[in-house]
Amino acid sequence: MSSSPEFFAAYDALLARWPTGTTEIDVPTPYGATRVHAYGPAGATPVLLLHGGGSTGAVWFANASALGAHHRVLAVDILGDAGRSVPGGRPLRTTTDLMAWLDALLDGLGVSRTHLLGHSYGGWMALTYALHAPERVDRLVLLDPTQCFANFRPGFLLRSLPLLLRPTRARAAAYLDRETAGTHTDPGWKRLYALAVSGFANRKPVIGRRPDPTALSVPLLVLLAGRSDAHDAAKVAVRARRAVPAARIDILPDLTHFAMPTAAPEQTNRRITDFLAYDNPGTQTAPGAD
Repeated sequence: MSSSPEFFAAYDALLARWPTGTTEIDVPTPYGATRVHAYGPAGATPVLLLHGGGSTGAVWFANASALGAHHRVLAVDILGDAGRSVPGGRPLRTTTDLMAWLDALLDGLGVSRTHLLGHSYGGWMALTYALHAPERVDRLVLLDPTQCFANFRPGFLLRSLPLLLRPTRARAAAYLDRETAGTHTDPGWKRLYALAVSGFANRKPVIGRRPDPTALSVPLLVLLAGRSDAHDAAKVAVRARRAVPAARIDILPDLTHFAMPTAAPEQTNRRITDFLAYDNPGTQTAPGAD
């Protein structure tokens, strides 16, 4: 898997915006070396961050400081996607492989239990893992997760099809401009995404079936983008509440799917840190839950 020096320059520019004290860790697994950006007290409860497709672990620059105040932030470059993780050894082909990779990653980090946070595709992965290994997940946070509580809107898939079939930088940039219009989505991340989509032609994230969230046994926070084109946020909220009655669910009305997590980070950071600090999150009712 390769990309241009321009991609890595954009990647490093986002990493430079992480707080002082951030370190880079390469964790060997049977599926390849996984790059992890680490920040926060070494002995604190970890929170593992899983990015959306093409975003890389560098995307969490606006969240790392707030989350790392009381937790050990571990932001992953998902193996098989864009970034500095390097596939090798066993191929990642199935959901079972993906779960085994995450098991190996946590083992390599010396983490027995963690909070788990994912955006978009990373949300699907986080929910799937929480169902696979609930004994290793303390709390679960999903940011506008896809393929968890509802399918994609057909119109969203149709608009995304040209980018999937012929992923050029210009096409990716135009797509993002349209999907983030009216938000303060970070331009540095948008540039990185466009370079990732066009430069990592061989990236093959594992796509699996929708999980069954009714079996979830860990506390859950779902933050939905009110203007998401990927799905209808209000309908997703209703389905998430039906599947996980104790969940905290909130709709951020001004955000779009691709605006998370770089736009309005103060909104997401406050909700996430409150949830991770709260002893019994299932007893609160969040705004927009119904």
